[in-house]
Amino acid sequence: MQTLIANILSFWKPAFEIIILWVIIYNILLFFTGTRAFQVVRGLVIIIIIFFIAQQFQLQTLEWILTKLFAISVIAILIIFQPEIRRGLARLGQRQLFSIGLREKEVIEILERIVDAVDSLAQKRIGCIIAIEREANLKIYIDSGISLDCLVSSELIQTIFTPSTILHDGAMIIQGNRIVASGCLLPLTERTDIAAHFGTRHRAALGLSEETDALVVVTSEETGGISLAINGRLITGLKKDDLFRRLKTHVTHLHILGGNVEI
Repeated sequence: MQTLIANILSFWKPAFEIIILWVIIYNILLFFTGTRAFQVVRGLVIIIIIFFIAQQFQLQTLEWILTKLFAISVIAILIIFQPEIRRGLARLGQRQLFSIGLREKEVIEILERIVDAVDSLAQKRIGCIIAIEREANLKIYIDSGISLDCLVSSELIQTIFTPSTILHDGAMIIQGNRIVASGCLLPLTERTDIAAHFGTRHRAALGLSEETDALVVVTSEETGGISLAINGRLITGLKKDDLFRRLKTHVTHLHILGGNVEI
């Protein structure tokens, strides 16, 4: 019996380790996809493959060079990946352990109100920035603005972003089925490859999407264009239907719209 258990363990242990390593590597690649660090990650994978080939064929000189390179690369990786590591740790700290779900019908109704308001503001060339909380808690950004705590409505969103109002500047944050704050300060992206015509709102939208998993909708005062920032990417030139489809895709697959929901 002990022999049988030992045989089973000897088979499953390597398989279990391979599964764990695969999950870790997959999530690392998924995390860095779309960032400037992804090219570096891909290069490191290629170097590791070459290293194993050198070991198999006993290419001692090449193996020695790669061994020394790996020793130096530990510090290099920490320096190169510093922004991504900081953002990753920030996201881990912001994860909500408990989330209260909204029914899909309620989620769709809320998104329709948001999209209607954004489309109307865009047509009038009124600038706005709206952050929709998902899994990462946005409390630190909520605290930087004016607390509202009211149900989401198209009319209220348009009123808040009317240029003559006090809360026009800054971001609105939507948590669950409520507008929890407006006039909020968001982190600006540190990227230098952003087009010059994008202003502070677009840079703030990108910055928040880099730090958290929030969906950030922006309208431009200059062009009336609608953009969506997600996971450090800025999708521009969106129409009403396309914006709704993208928001629905990224919200309803989680079965939640924020974490602190009153139903």
